[in-house]
Amino acid sequence: MSTLTIALASLGGVVLAGVVAHGAWQARKAGPKRAVMEPRPEPREPLLGAPLVGVQADPHDSHDPAELAPGPERRANKRIVNRLDALVDSIATLAVEVPVSGTVAIAHLPTTRRAGGKPFLIEGLNSETGDWEAPVSTQRYGEFQAGVLLANRTGALNEIEYSEFVQKVQAFAEGIGALPQFPDMLEAVAAARELDGFASQHDAQLAVHLHARSAAWSVGYIQQHAGRHGFVPGVVPGRLVMPASEEGAPPILTLTFDSQAALADDPNVAAVRDVTLSFDVPQTDPKADPFVAWQASAQALSLGMDASIVDDHGRPLSPEGFGAIGHELSQLYVALEARDLPAGSPAARRLFS
Repeated sequence: MSTLTIALASLGGVVLAGVVAHGAWQARKAGPKRAVMEPRPEPREPLLGAPLVGVQADPHDSHDPAELAPGPERRANKRIVNRLDALVDSIATLAVEVPVSGTVAIAHLPTTRRAGGKPFLIEGLNSETGDWEAPVSTQRYGEFQAGVLLANRTGALNEIEYSEFVQKVQAFAEGIGALPQFPDMLEAVAAARELDGFASQHDAQLAVHLHARSAAWSVGYIQQHAGRHGFVPGVVPGRLVMPASEEGAPPILTLTFDSQAALADDPNVAAVRDVTLSFDVPQTDPKADPFVAWQASAQALSLGMDASIVDDHGRPLSPEGFGAIGHELSQLYVALEARDLPAGSPAARRLFS
């Protein structure tokens, strides 16, 4: 083979390789944005007076949502425990002649504590501590009470649900030898409708959309940017959450996107152009500054991901728009407080569930 032929063949190979490389580069450029490898910071000893690892700065000192997690005074890993509350429950009393052991009470509890779409609770009065609590096998109880939730986001307690509640509690009472006394059904249903009316007028779940301005995002790209601002994967595919400090409490914020993209075989190929950032107002304690975190997270993510912030109708949401929402939110907080159902309280979380 002549030298010229070899040279032309070599040149052709270089050109072909260049075409293939260019095509691959163009394909990657046209695809969704992907997460990039980031250097892992080396551990270092905190400076004297600086926040410890995992302890965030005062949210009023910065609008960076990564610094909006609850401070050390609220990081006590408290666990949410549901308790009966006359504000949201219709409560029946169960009198016993002699204290009943927790073991016996637990053995006769209904297999499911739901009446239709409404949960109900059964509590015992601890003979030693004098506290109402869910029955514990090692304790004894001199009285019991059972209460069914008057309303939740499925609607008001109705006659069928109330009758199912009565039936299940009566079976429990017979098992422990208790004499039950139930509220009048018509009065309970009327109270449920009134409470449901209040709840429907004071429920709010604030949400904005982040829409890609140019290239779409991969799932990894979304997770990487959200992770920089305190979000972690949720239980449901396509859901990221900013956790609360209380164990079992609802998250402060949620970031959701197409679940099909999250379940794709190759999440780097699945293209996402819209994510929703939201928080549930009655479920979230205002002390966690959810509105500040919501606004700051939206602005930070929009900058990092090259996204526009829009409402449900696709209209841009300006700082002035956030301000108007904040004003209405403060009025809603006042109304909930006036009803003794402050946002984030156990009763409010049960009512708005």
